[in-house]
Amino acid sequence: MVFYALATLRRGLYRTGFLPVRHLSVPVIVVGNLTVGGTGKTPLIIHLAESLRARGMRPGIVSRGYRGAVQAVIAVTPQSDPALVGDEPLLLARRSQCPVYVGRDRVAAGEALLANHPACDVILADDGLQHYRLARDVEIAVFDKRGVMNGWQLPAGPLREPVSRLARVDAIVLNGVGAAPERDCPETDSRLRGVSPAPTFVRPVFSMQLLGDSFYRLDNPQVICHAGSFAGQALHAVAGIGSPQRFFDHLQALGMAFTAHPFADHHTYQQEELLFTGDAILATEKDAVKLVNLNLPLPVWVLPVTASVDPDLTAFILEELNGRPPA
Repeated sequence: MVFYALATLRRGLYRTGFLPVRHLSVPVIVVGNLTVGGTGKTPLIIHLAESLRARGMRPGIVSRGYRGAVQAVIAVTPQSDPALVGDEPLLLARRSQCPVYVGRDRVAAGEALLANHPACDVILADDGLQHYRLARDVEIAVFDKRGVMNGWQLPAGPLREPVSRLARVDAIVLNGVGAAPERDCPETDSRLRGVSPAPTFVRPVFSMQLLGDSFYRLDNPQVICHAGSFAGQALHAVAGIGSPQRFFDHLQALGMAFTAHPFADHHTYQQEELLFTGDAILATEKDAVKLVNLNLPLPVWVLPVTASVDPDLTAFILEELNGRPPA
């Protein structure tokens, strides 16, 4: 109740203007979630960056750099240290081919990005749903199969904000949600089962699937193997993401047999944790950026994934941006 009261007060102070909201010179698209932990925001941002670029735009990305040591605003390059900038921003810099800036102050990060990349004409804000100081033109909330779990706010549950917050987002993206568990409540969209206890609003809902069946070798990315090439091998799968089971389910869907090793989200790996006996280690791209400098006895194979979103989320975003002036 204390967390709920403080979060509500903070939100109200921004909405009423008692706390200032800063506007950037280009449209801002916020991709975030109501729950703590990852729901698939990073591959969605990569998808949006690529799709916006294909439509002639020049996106840039700002992020907090969670679990990174940096305090001030800094540009992220493919060679950056994940311990300094965070694992997700480093992955975004490597995959998106966009300028990426991190900083606890997302407004300052956006201003620095635009100052150094004046051709940028749209900003994607990673995990910025609760960063109200940054004005936004489009808000996208992402959920995975876990939904809202027990439906409580922190610290009794996983929610940063109440489910009623979804009434103000522009779109909801459901990552891999097929037949999510039912809840004893009315719903406006059957795909929101397990996501919202009692929504009384209708928001566009998009379905996202993460696709990928080929691995590259961490120490030599030019070497590619398909899932079937690992048949009969003793495999260890490691995942330090918001929902490690999502990675393990993906591997099982590829017909792979392995020993699962789940870790906490953004886990910093130590060599002694990965001294396995067998033939290979399988890892997500997010984990791979932290494994590259470890001297491991087994080869590490990395599974890159791409997001497929239905219907066309980028077309929806452009309609939203073109239908109203920038924030």
